[in-house]
Amino acid sequence: MKTKHHKEDKVNVITLGCSKNLVDSENLITQLRSNDIEVAHEDDDLDANVIVVNTCGFIDLAKEESVNTILEYAEAKKEGKIDKLYVTGCLSHRYKNDLEQEIPEVDAYFGTLDLPALLAKFNADYRHELIGERLITTPQHFAYLKISEGCNRTCSFCAIPLMRGKHISRPIESLVHEARHLAKNGVKELMLIAQELTYYGLDLYKKRSLPELLQALAEVDGIEWIRLHYAYPSKFPEDIFYEIARNEKVCNYLDIPLQHASDPMLFAMKRQITRKDQTDLMHLARKIVPGIALRTTMLVGFPGETELDFEELCDFVKEIQFDRLGVFQYSHEEDTSAFKMEDDVPEEVKAERANRLMAIQKDISLAKNQSRIGETLKVLFDRKEGEYFVGRTEFDSPEVDNEVFVHASNQYVRIGDFAQVKIIDAIEYDLFGEIDV
Repeated sequence: MKTKHHKEDKVNVITLGCSKNLVDSENLITQLRSNDIEVAHEDDDLDANVIVVNTCGFIDLAKEESVNTILEYAEAKKEGKIDKLYVTGCLSHRYKNDLEQEIPEVDAYFGTLDLPALLAKFNADYRHELIGERLITTPQHFAYLKISEGCNRTCSFCAIPLMRGKHISRPIESLVHEARHLAKNGVKELMLIAQELTYYGLDLYKKRSLPELLQALAEVDGIEWIRLHYAYPSKFPEDIFYEIARNEKVCNYLDIPLQHASDPMLFAMKRQITRKDQTDLMHLARKIVPGIALRTTMLVGFPGETELDFEELCDFVKEIQFDRLGVFQYSHEEDTSAFKMEDDVPEEVKAERANRLMAIQKDISLAKNQSRIGETLKVLFDRKEGEYFVGRTEFDSPEVDNEVFVHASNQYVRIGDFAQVKIIDAIEYDLFGEIDV
């Protein structure tokens, strides 16, 4: 009687899109490994026979990247290079039926809340006891902590609620448990992420509870920095500013996407706020938290945006002098309320406006960086790159913000450690320094 040999699966998870997707991938990897399945994250050396693509469906460019990645692995499957291909995440959640017809080579498509069903394809059990004990794919010293899922806001341009559903907060106890696990494994910096931070706790505790969560997380031994991402500006709870100012572990940093500054645009985008409200809020933030780094994103080319609207946005950016700023070009997303409007700003105009706005921010960033020369700042070092150790201050988040470079020829610092660095030079988006001993 012949023995039938079973090939053990080797799984490679590919993540596209935002940090919230990365956390989802990390949870998937944790569950698979707990079921004794060999799995890695974006590791070409694994010789994987199963690919899981975690997709993004936020805007056209992200959707295009996701589709191209699926097609790449679908071709690999046709060529016999892999055995199975699964697709999950936002794009799959939103366009599952279309994708099944257009790319039938994929073995199965899953939505953003279908982790147990995806695990079933590997005959793997979903283990509730692993919630909060996530393996991370980031450098060991920092991790993202997703405090809630979904969003109750109704911004006219945004499809995220269609893909992520309504706002659901995670209990404080669960988040503290996860933070302790992460700290035990070397994490020093937590980046709190959500579709909308300020809503945290409304569903569970019947009140906005982000300050209480920050207080609880600050009690976790080993955590030194807590960073806040993605806060909605309308009716912003002032007590968050006071908690940032009071709590030594909370970075003087806030990511607060404003999207625009022209009142007609803010109204059309359903942002529930005016330019004056936004201006007052930014001034209040800097009054309560002196030295706070304000990061925002702006959206150009929204339907009906005139040159006058755009000039008002430019004036606002010059007035507020944001520490960090990014720009998106409007993407016409079906099933959003803005989809009923005519996408009447030409693509070349969208690109030109984005470039003009970033040119303004480039000058602002250079001036702010040059003002740091001579200061000594606490820096967390992320990596060694060429001849430099590369780190960040409390005013900078990984990948999207400024970095600090320290020459490695005659200085040494361990990756994942903090050090005091004296700034000796600056360019538009980077600082250069020396270890202050």
